[in-house]
Amino acid sequence: MAKLRIAFLAGGDSPEREIALQSAAQIEAALDRTKYDITVIDIHHRDWLHTTPDGRKWPLDRNDFSLTVDGQRREFDYALILIHGTPGEDGKLQGYLDMMGIPYSSCSMTSSVITFDKISTKRAVAGTGVGLAREHFVRRGETVDPEAIVAELGLPLFVKPNASGSSFGVTRVERVEEIPAAVAAALAESDDALIEECIQGREMGCGVMIAGGREYLFPITEIRPKKTFFDYQAKYEAGYSDEITPAQIAPETADELHRYALAAYRACRCRGIVRVDFIVTPEGRPYLIEINTIPGMSSGSIVPKQVRAAGMTLGELYDILIADTCGRKLP
Repeated sequence: MAKLRIAFLAGGDSPEREIALQSAAQIEAALDRTKYDITVIDIHHRDWLHTTPDGRKWPLDRNDFSLTVDGQRREFDYALILIHGTPGEDGKLQGYLDMMGIPYSSCSMTSSVITFDKISTKRAVAGTGVGLAREHFVRRGETVDPEAIVAELGLPLFVKPNASGSSFGVTRVERVEEIPAAVAAALAESDDALIEECIQGREMGCGVMIAGGREYLFPITEIRPKKTFFDYQAKYEAGYSDEITPAQIAPETADELHRYALAAYRACRCRGIVRVDFIVTPEGRPYLIEINTIPGMSSGSIVPKQVRAAGMTLGELYDILIADTCGRKLP
């Protein structure tokens, strides 16, 4: 059988671009070249470019999702998306690929829109029984009453962009007078902001995939940031957090986290490999933080550590994912 012709879509337009490129490089190296003919396309605003080994750059023709290099036209069977943030995680790229009739590796456009929007995610999973922090939703241009918010939700608080990733624009608020600046920082990253009560507990990341009719529940990671919360620096710079895989938690707690992660996955109609993050209170109650539909895959990222702890390689993981989503049997 001919190799599957993959357009590997990397980069993106969000502040997470550099991490996305690192993720893509690690997965590209892990893929089996005997099965796949891989062409990396770096998406950055209006430029969708493939760079050949000699350094020349060639634009993807977005009219038909093809690439012409030195007069040779390449068509693609499949798109592997490894873009954190926009346009890879918010549904924009999925909508385009749907119109082009190209199967792809991530959640659908609808699922991506829901999971990238924090308030929509909370509404989607509300019936699963998982804990959800109380929140105050702020639209751009609305007036915020800090005193009323603190009276309702208490202190400390977290102020977050409603649609963003890697903790950009997230502020932990300790005093009422900090709220306006925190909301402004969140609105610099998103059209809406979410002000949530602070749930005290241990942070857990759960890698989940349903593929080929099988549920893959990877060993849970406990995240112990050395800062006040798991911000961008703690996520991606060495020495700012400890990530323990598998987490040192009771088996019944792990079972409950996996159950809620699967419930959230299904409620949001996810597909592919997803990471669902929770705070577990001292009483053992899980509260949802967020759903990452294209989680980090760089050398320091959580899901690759979980995959290795499960006795699987990243190449094996992506073989399963691609086979489940490409629409044809692979060798």
